[in-house]
Amino acid sequence: MAETLSRPPRTTHNFRKAAILFAGGPAPGANAVISAAATSFLRHDIEVVGVKHGYSGLVQFGPDHPLVEGEDYVMFDHKMLRRTRNSQGIMIGTARANPGKMISHPSHLADEERSAPLKTVYEALRSIGVDALVSIGGDDTLKTANKFKMYQDRLPLDAHRIPVVHLPKTIDNDYRGIDFTFGYFTAVNFIAEEIRNMLADAEANRSYFLAESMGRSAGWLAYGAAIAGEASLVVSVEDIIGKYRAQEESINSKTGEKTTRTVMNLDEVIPRIVATMTAREREGKEYGVVVIAEGLAEFLPNSYVEGIDRDEHGHINISAINLHDLFADLIAKEYKRQSGKDRKVNAVQLGYEARCAKPHAFDVMLGSQLGVGAYRALVEQRLNGVMVSVSGQLQLEYVPFEDLVDPETLVTMVRYIEQDSDFQRLTRFLETYVNEGDVLGNA
Repeated sequence: MAETLSRPPRTTHNFRKAAILFAGGPAPGANAVISAAATSFLRHDIEVVGVKHGYSGLVQFGPDHPLVEGEDYVMFDHKMLRRTRNSQGIMIGTARANPGKMISHPSHLADEERSAPLKTVYEALRSIGVDALVSIGGDDTLKTANKFKMYQDRLPLDAHRIPVVHLPKTIDNDYRGIDFTFGYFTAVNFIAEEIRNMLADAEANRSYFLAESMGRSAGWLAYGAAIAGEASLVVSVEDIIGKYRAQEESINSKTGEKTTRTVMNLDEVIPRIVATMTAREREGKEYGVVVIAEGLAEFLPNSYVEGIDRDEHGHINISAINLHDLFADLIAKEYKRQSGKDRKVNAVQLGYEARCAKPHAFDVMLGSQLGVGAYRALVEQRLNGVMVSVSGQLQLEYVPFEDLVDPETLVTMVRYIEQDSDFQRLTRFLETYVNEGDVLGNA
């Protein structure tokens, strides 16, 4: 056993050059992850490539587009990494290019056209001598990392493999396999401060704010910000159950195929929000802040999303919907219908400002451990195809991709807030109490 103050023992390895790649939206603490990972490799005589702007440069690789140092990647050294763990932004940039977008089933990997972008990424990395890859990103980037590993699994036995490990990143905190993702608590605190500012404004003007928080798939960010910001009510995708959900049929204009989607029952959701407003009035409070998660846009009835485009990962273009404006308008009208009075409802979108906020100590600690975990997974543990995770007091764990990705669709599984969990109940305890009899629907 090593002495407490001695450096970690050196591990014999054959790695020469590791690449670090960040993809998807920014998150506070990103540079703690990148810096800690790069430093760990460098201290063990492994060169480190910082791939710039996600996969966007790698997928362009070819005879006419070789990778160029300074444009497509940087070579890290200790001087570049000094005092970077607490810095803002992403030192190697990011992008949303998706080389695995045409692969939605394992059989697609046998299709040369579908797998061509993955082949290009592999050849691009090998062209600069990369023999290990650290992928940092959200669930879509995890899907890509898994597909990249699966692509290599099909290569001839004598082909060089690039083992890949993934580090989970999302301020949405909706990852399976880890309790909290780096950047989550910084983002929650940033948004909560904005909510507290809006509360003071709302009280002064006897008005309401309708704050749309980031959180496409689950409500962790909206709930966390509502708890810390003392919001009056929070509504997320997990709350669209029972009478608050409905089914709608739609017809594909191109194929004529009928599909059924789960949507919000706005005739119940909007009156429930207004019930919070009227309950607060009975308490002598003519103001408040209601938080909704942006993921509710996916549950809008067909009439609101018809013609809205989707991105490479199949997500609806939320920015084209202006969910906060839509909800604020519906709430104001419903309040007027019920009470006969006008109440101003200001619409605000929150979240993007938090993505590159100064990281808090916990996120720097968590991010640093994940970065070190990338080195330990690849070099010490000789692992491939795992996500680095932590539990308890930042104890490292390594979760196989197979435990996180559907084997048929190759889609990652979202971690929702569990119904009636203590986390969800905490919010309901703290927000304004509403009795079911107070909800006056449109029936």
